[in-house]
Amino acid sequence: MESQNFYLCSTMRLFNGLQNLPPFRNAVLTIGSFDGVHLGHQQIIKKVNDLAHSIDGESIAITFHPHPRQIVYPKDSDFKLITTIDEKVQLLEQTGIDNLIVVPFTIEFSQLSADEYIYKFLLEKFHPRYIVIGYDHRFGLNRQGDINYLRWHSNADTYQVVEIEKHQVDDMAVSSTKIRNSLEQGEVKAANKLLGHYFLLTGTVVHGQKIGTKLGFPTANLEITQKNKLVPPAGIYAAFVHFQDQRYQAMMYIGSRPTLKQFQNTTIEVHIFDFKRDLYGDKLKVELVDWIRGDRDFENLELLKLQLQRDAEMASVKLDKALFEESLRPVRRHGLMPLVAIVILNYNGKAFLERFLPSVEAMQYANFKIYVADNGSSDDSLAFMAEHYPHIACIDLKGNHGFARGYNLALAKVEAPYYVLLNSDVEVSPDWLDPIIDLMEQDAAIGACQPKIRAVDRPDYFEYAGASGGWIDHLGYPFCRGRIFAVTEKDTGQYDDVQEIFWASGAALVIRGPLFRALGGFDEDYFAHAEEIDLCWRLKRAGFKVMVQPESVVYHVGGGTLSYNTPYKTFLNFRNTLFTLLKNEPLEKLYWLIPLRLLLDGVAGLLFLTQGKWLHIRSILSAHGAFYAQFGRMWKKRKPIQEAINKVSVHSVANKSARYPSSIIWQYYIRQKRHFKQL
Repeated sequence: MESQNFYLCSTMRLFNGLQNLPPFRNAVLTIGSFDGVHLGHQQIIKKVNDLAHSIDGESIAITFHPHPRQIVYPKDSDFKLITTIDEKVQLLEQTGIDNLIVVPFTIEFSQLSADEYIYKFLLEKFHPRYIVIGYDHRFGLNRQGDINYLRWHSNADTYQVVEIEKHQVDDMAVSSTKIRNSLEQGEVKAANKLLGHYFLLTGTVVHGQKIGTKLGFPTANLEITQKNKLVPPAGIYAAFVHFQDQRYQAMMYIGSRPTLKQFQNTTIEVHIFDFKRDLYGDKLKVELVDWIRGDRDFENLELLKLQLQRDAEMASVKLDKALFEESLRPVRRHGLMPLVAIVILNYNGKAFLERFLPSVEAMQYANFKIYVADNGSSDDSLAFMAEHYPHIACIDLKGNHGFARGYNLALAKVEAPYYVLLNSDVEVSPDWLDPIIDLMEQDAAIGACQPKIRAVDRPDYFEYAGASGGWIDHLGYPFCRGRIFAVTEKDTGQYDDVQEIFWASGAALVIRGPLFRALGGFDEDYFAHAEEIDLCWRLKRAGFKVMVQPESVVYHVGGGTLSYNTPYKTFLNFRNTLFTLLKNEPLEKLYWLIPLRLLLDGVAGLLFLTQGKWLHIRSILSAHGAFYAQFGRMWKKRKPIQEAINKVSVHSVANKSARYPSSIIWQYYIRQKRHFKQL
């Protein structure tokens, strides 16, 4: 599903009818049928909530029951509702609206003139400061009133009208139509994306023929009393069932049971996994997650039973995946931004902590917690933290585990919707995190993101480790927007657009916590260097996006723990790059790519020879030796990596955005293109 604007909220006041309404403080209201409470509706209500918050007021949503169309066109049996009134109330409660007014829509109410609608209904009952409505909103007898009429009656002493723009209203209309069409065709998953939540079916459990019990799949037969409620076509669906504040995995059947010729009626039945309670007379709320198969006629009950077993297995897979996708969409509590755990891995970095930690504490983001994970420092980093920052959580890893395993060990002790992996030698600006979290909250398909990274000692220039987002070429060589090999560009705003990238820098990496854990975190065999490229590659293979948000800026010293130009860094660079290719590239490409990369590594060795860097040449040879020695173990990782990717994937094919189709070596050394914008 798309990212939601829902909030946990248990304080909404519900008013059925217009009698005994309390006085509202600085009321900001909107009016609509809100059928489905889909993404478009959620955006409108968010606008109402934000406006009410800005004036210390109360937000109000006004809806009608029955749906006006049911009263105006009572014989229109083809009109179907996405939500019943009870379902609509439950969904609106989750939007964070302060007050919901359910107005009984009667023939008498429909006869109000436009003037009576404004003065006797809106002004007399609610005394609004703002009315938020669409450009095409019509009201009153014969639809006399419109937004201009409402504005004409307003003034600074009464209320102001806030118009919902045409494209937003049109999008809502299209969404409602698309949702109904998708549901009528059984395309539940497509409908859920437009709804921003699961499609609901609510009913009371009634007695059936107990055929499911005989087959080993006992079902609860649901009676849907709302005659205009839209019901998807016949088939089997993966579903969640809510009963007594508990949520269970299940599969739902809708159909006429063609295998059971003696029964001709259409039924809605739900089989709840690992559930044995008596539910007769109870009300169940069912969330339809995905379609499994259409209805079928089987030759006998044994074949039906075998198929139901396969259906249950398929439903379990789909529901487990849905639960994981839900974990990627943190739910805000009363408007509070989701918790972000900022984890700083420290190794002998007392000077950096002393210099840069104050900037992290001064962040303006509303909901974060800082952790310092010490990787076996031999300086007095831990003593410094205890003396000067006793309120910051410290994780003593009791040894130097390197960047990869150090972070894995630290993050295993931290639970949060978002992780920020922040180098100790990074200075952040107060508002750097908000734009990144805002971006990721808007799109659940964004798995990781980085800010724009500038150099501390040259703040007008990009810093080597990430610049304005990482790319990778056809041969597996990484480079950045703003940095190709050793050439870093001056930042003149040339890469300030929000863009998909291939990998995000480990110097300031923001990643969804559940996704980091589900993909196994960093590969600990890397120790340090390129582990973030490997992790981001797995994200991309699962269909997720990796982004750069240049509105966010941080400043990095670079090489604070391990200098960029040391022979050991060269060793890690060459070895880990080969590991990454072996684990992530398709088999048919590896046959020619690995020999070519080994050959190109030899060319790099010749370049080091001309520069007199003998130790770096030895590092390349050592890297190749380590690669050969660990080839078998790395090769065996391909299968479990693919299995982990399959469990979390959001797309059937890998995301290849920011994969440069040519060779960056050719462009840099032969064609002399040293800046990203020249590519």
